[in-house]
Amino acid sequence: MAEGKRDSGITLAEVLAAFSLATDLGLGQPMEHLLRAWRIAARLADRLGVAGEQRDALFYVAMLSWVGCVADAPEVAASFGDDIAFRAESYDVDLAGLPGAGFFVRHAGAGKAPPRRVRAAASLVLTGGRRVVRGIQSHCLTTATLAERLGLADEVGAALRQFFTRWDGRGIPGGAGNTGVSPLVHLFHVADVVEVHYRHGGVDAAVDVARARRGGQFAPAVADAFCADAGRLLAELDGDGDADGDALRAIAAEPALGRRLSERELDSALEGLADFTDLRSGRRAGHSRGVGELAGQAARVMGLPAGNVTVLHRAGLVHDIGLHGVPVTILDKPGPLTVTEWERIRLSAYYTERVLARPAVLGRIGAVAALAHERADGSGYHRGLGGAAVPMTGRILAAACAYRAMLEPRAHRPAHPAKAATSLLRGEVRDGRLDADAVDAVLSAAGVGERRRPTGPAGLTPREVEVLVLIARGAATGDVATQLGISRKTAGTHIERIYTKTGASSRATATLFALRNGLLDPLDL
Repeated sequence: MAEGKRDSGITLAEVLAAFSLATDLGLGQPMEHLLRAWRIAARLADRLGVAGEQRDALFYVAMLSWVGCVADAPEVAASFGDDIAFRAESYDVDLAGLPGAGFFVRHAGAGKAPPRRVRAAASLVLTGGRRVVRGIQSHCLTTATLAERLGLADEVGAALRQFFTRWDGRGIPGGAGNTGVSPLVHLFHVADVVEVHYRHGGVDAAVDVARARRGGQFAPAVADAFCADAGRLLAELDGDGDADGDALRAIAAEPALGRRLSERELDSALEGLADFTDLRSGRRAGHSRGVGELAGQAARVMGLPAGNVTVLHRAGLVHDIGLHGVPVTILDKPGPLTVTEWERIRLSAYYTERVLARPAVLGRIGAVAALAHERADGSGYHRGLGGAAVPMTGRILAAACAYRAMLEPRAHRPAHPAKAATSLLRGEVRDGRLDADAVDAVLSAAGVGERRRPTGPAGLTPREVEVLVLIARGAATGDVATQLGISRKTAGTHIERIYTKTGASSRATATLFALRNGLLDPLDL
């Protein structure tokens, strides 16, 4: 079977469930909000007789409905300040009519000087919120585009385009409401809001908001179905307290969500999510895709095993997924960050690891992705690892991310030309922050360094790197031969060459060499 067609071991549903955790961060909600909302919506669908392919599509609508918020995040921040705080507070307000108008006016120009806030509020009133409407339209269009890119059913894309409609026709597009709107939208509208109110105020608060918005934002039949059985619906939601386990079990229980992605399909899905992540800041467009490509090529240059090359490419694609938890007002701030703002940037690497923690296929990728901002001298984040504690995969990713970022503009500086970026990257090596071999491999992969054949530390060939890792983990010569499908004599020759190149005289000293150079990645155990 061709490599790209092999089973990746993960479903699209599992990938999108993980990405929904990042979307939760952008909404100012705890992780699992959207997954919990889907489970509420699915139970309501069962009670209302929504079945078959339509019910199957509900999961994808729930996971993707809010993904478009990253597409309009810069515009939201320009109009209303902290985009995450703005969205979090919007759950408390029915956004139509006077309550909605008051909400938008109160937040207009947030974070700016009083005169600018007054002008922003006046502009919002005088233009009738046209900028807000355009942002919402962009949200729906980009989300539907992602659904199409992922190969989802037309019904999913159609529902996503209607996400900002209302039952009473006062949403966007105006007039669309109780007819012609997908029932999936009506189901998720209720579930999305009541989940937040239940978390904040219990069953009574969830029922109160459903009744208050019945016939307005919410379809009466859906609101009534929820209120009639809210206690049991929400009690089932809490399960046994194992949130991750509950979510994964719920997905596994849906046969329609069980199709595994091929390796090529997984790469394509991660590329799509990477592109959407970069939309949080216009200056970052293409950053994640570029880091993934550069890191993968550098791994080849270093002679790392094929599995590590694949993981590095994928880790590069998703290394910034945690930035969904950082407001655009911080990401695009032109001046120095405050201590609090910098701490939110540092947390983004932690969020990346948490978002990608499950299932195991993503966990491996996420563990490497979270190393993108670690530094050899321990000055990086989020763990402050240094030296041998950072595996070679992490060292390469850190160098690739740093170099790619140098080539791109940021709010506080213009893009660096390739020559200047190369000099800056080598300066990081001299200062002890980046690994010399990793930087050489990244620059070679980028076409600006000395071209080199695929070699690891001390000139080890890719096969010798594989053998070194095996013997460092206790494999005897015969074990190496068996695991790599080579003769015992050939395995012995490889070991002799490894000892010669690394200056090792025993298995112990060879193991220390592997540790020092980050070749014994604990994540491979």
